[in-house]
Order: sequence, then structure tokens, then C-alpha cells
Amino acid sequence: MSRVKGRDTGLERLVWAGLRRQGLRFTTHAKALPGRPDIVFTAARVAVFVDGDFWHGYRFPLWQEKLSPFWRAKIAANRARDAKNFRKLRRMGWMVVRVWQHASRRDLDAALTRIVTAVTPTRARPARRRRPATSETR
Repeated sequence: MSRVKGRDTGLERLVWAGLRRQGLRFTTHAKALPGRPDIVFTAARVAVFVDGDFWHGYRFPLWQEKLSPFWRAKIAANRARDAKNFRKLRRMGWMVVRVWQHASRRDLDAALTRIVTAVTPTRARPARRRRPATSETR
């Protein structure tokens, strides 16, 4: 288990390359954000997680009974941590995009389109409200 990479995986690198080909700039593994998202678009406030099917429990209830109690508990804890980090990011005003391993391997272009759609300002985001200037503050 010590040889399992937690960051800069081959799948992450594929997604990075696709996003760079589209001309997008991003940060990776931002320590300041909950869960250390794999890809961060700070200006658009979009956090992207590229998750492995096994480690993050894709459709976990369907196959959890096949695992030993150790792995069942470990993956359940991973899923609970993912949900907690997702909620924290949403409360902080971030949009969270999760790209699953099987989906990105099957159709990388569709996964990239999901990310690009979230990053580009096609839908109007609420602008920050400024306090109106009064005669006292001038």
C-alpha cells in the first residue's frame, strides 16, 4: 500500500494535459482548501477532484460486502471524508467537480468538457455586492 500514489497520478496528468491544451491555467493540490483538491481554478472558484473508483468507493454499496472489514471501513471513511470536504468547499462558495476514474478513461473529452463548463463564465455568477458610497465614507 505504501507504493500507491496519492498525487500526480497518471490519470491526473492526463486531465492536466487536456486542460492545458484548452488554454486553461490552474493550481494543483492547494493546501489551503479542504481536501486538497487535485485541480484548483482560483479565479472561478472551482475545485476539481480526480477520484479513483476503488479508493473513493464508486457505487460502494453494490460491492462493499465483497471486502474484508478493514477495507470496508477504510473506504467508508474515505467517502465520509470526501463528503465532509465537499460540504466545506460549498459553504466557502466553491463549485466542486468530481471526475471519476472510469468516466475519464472511457471518455476523457466529456470529463474535460464538464470541467471547462464549470470554469468558463457561461452562467452568471452572483457578483459581490458593494456597499453604496455615502457622504460619510467619501
